[in-house]
Amino acid sequence: MADLSSFPITRRWPAEHPDRLQLYSLPTPNGQKVAVALEETGLPYEPHLVSFATDDQLTPEFLSVNPNNKIPAILDPDGPGGRPFTLFESGAILLYIARKTDQLMPPDPEGRWKAIQWLMFQMGGVGPMFGQLGHFHKFAADKVSDPYPRQRYLAETKRLLGVLETQLAHHPYLAGDTYSVADIATFPWINTLIGFYEAADQVEFETRPAVQEWFERCMDRPAVHRGMNIPARS
Repeated sequence: MADLSSFPITRRWPAEHPDRLQLYSLPTPNGQKVAVALEETGLPYEPHLVSFATDDQLTPEFLSVNPNNKIPAILDPDGPGGRPFTLFESGAILLYIARKTDQLMPPDPEGRWKAIQWLMFQMGGVGPMFGQLGHFHKFAADKVSDPYPRQRYLAETKRLLGVLETQLAHHPYLAGDTYSVADIATFPWINTLIGFYEAADQVEFETRPAVQEWFERCMDRPAVHRGMNIPARS
């Protein structure tokens, strides 16, 4: 059994199953990505809730794994070379899980690069822009009198949805015919945009039928049902 005692994060979040991958997260879109990927692959893991309400992400124990104080992060007792290994950034963790399990990637090299390409599209565009729109639409609407920030992020969010619509109008999944890390990275942000941020009308989501169908196809997967609230909020 792996000895994880040398990792400070295990002092705040003790591992009941140190032989399993340890997930430190919260069910926000970035956290949901990794939980869903773990559920899809069947890789054994143990989830730990990192509560923003108590600033868990700013504690020395969490910062020892992710100096950028963001969720998610993992500690894999069976990392490269069979040694314990920590990793942060949701996109990197998705690629790590895909490589470790040989799942969630198209089988051919061309397909893999297409999946990586759309994963980077989410990391660099969808996540940051949807998040900024959500902030100004839901949380700062009465704090910023200048309409420019909201208009800017609204326009960019609609543009990104248009890019997704064009791709998904011709393919069932972002990388083509295969459900992959690219889809897992992206659909939680759609879910948050139209659900938690309550911005479906503003982004004219009803005008994106291919995105809607793809989103429903992803959300209907059993592993997604299980992974969207892991670690469970108290």
